[in-house]
Parts: sequence; C-alpha cells; structure tokens
Amino acid sequence: MQSSGQLEAKSLARAGVLAARRADTTRERADAARLPRLLDACAGHATVACYLSVPPEPDTTHLIAALQEHGVAVLLPVLAGHREPAWAWYAGLAALCPGWHGIPEPTTPTLGAQALASCSFVWVSALQVTAHGDRLGTGGGWYDRALVHAAPDAVIATLVSDGEVVPDVPVEEWDRPVDLIVTPTRTLSPMANRS
Repeated sequence: MQSSGQLEAKSLARAGVLAARRADTTRERADAARLPRLLDACAGHATVACYLSVPPEPDTTHLIAALQEHGVAVLLPVLAGHREPAWAWYAGLAALCPGWHGIPEPTTPTLGAQALASCSFVWVSALQVTAHGDRLGTGGGWYDRALVHAAPDAVIATLVSDGEVVPDVPVEEWDRPVDLIVTPTRTLSPMANRS
C-alpha cells in the first residue's frame, strides 16, 4: 500500500514531467539523436520487449521498426481488456490496432504475462529516473506487475530526456530499478552507481 505522501509526491512529479514534455519543441530532434543509442543498447539481443510510445513520450516506434528490420523479435504490451500483464509479438504497422486509451497494440495472438521471460532485453516506460536506476513510471503499476515475469538476467532499460535524469524520485519497496538508461546524449549504467 502506497503512503499518501509517496502517492502525492509521485503525482506531482508526473504532472510536472508531462507538462514539460508537452511543451518541448525539440522532441523530434531528441528522438533522432537517441535512436542510434537505443539500437546500440539492444545489439546482440534476439528478443526484445518494448512498448509503443504515444506523444509526448520519447519515441519508440522507429526503434521497434528498426529492430524488426534487423530480424529481432519484438514483444509488445496488450492492455485492452487485461488487468494483468499480457503481450503479443509485433508483426508490423498493419497488424496494430488502437487499444486501451488509444495506445496501439498488436493484433497477433495474445500471450500471458510469462511471455516476457522469453526476452533478454526489456524497455520500460519512465517519466524520470535517477543515476542509480530508480524509475518513476507513468502510474498504475503495470510494469511492476509485468517485470515479476522477466528473465532474471534480462536487461531492464528505459529511455528519457537528459533533463529527466534527476537526483531523486519517490520509490516504493516494489519499484524495480532499471539496469540501463538512454538519453539523446548519453547511455548510463546504473548498476555501477548502486551502493
């Protein structure tokens, strides 16, 4: 159970980040600068879990297309009608449909939460992250529930803007830190910064 103080701190942080993202006029440039770093991070991984971004999130659509072009199997969340995590394999833009809150999701067969264990690399969404890998998610706890099913040695990564790497974020005991952070200008490995 979240404390009211932590809940309020997370809500305020989320509102601030979302407002800043909506006002950002450099998003397309930042996305283009970040894409080569995202692809480098995934190098050597045959199965990658990702999410389809929607504005004003940092873009993942070009990453997913590039991974597929290079023969990487990409697993995407299926949110519509699922309280528990569910997934489906990406099969191109033509095999997507609007899902929960209009977020695109695959029309390929839906798989259960355990499908995540087949991926050696997992991209998770974040609004802010610390150099130690503490992540402020978008709320709802979907990835908190999903990551329980990740392979123990899977790389958990997130992509944010440079200004969204901050000294501190409110966290709860169940919040899993990320192993890799990619911004338009740098790639950070929080494991080296954890005490």
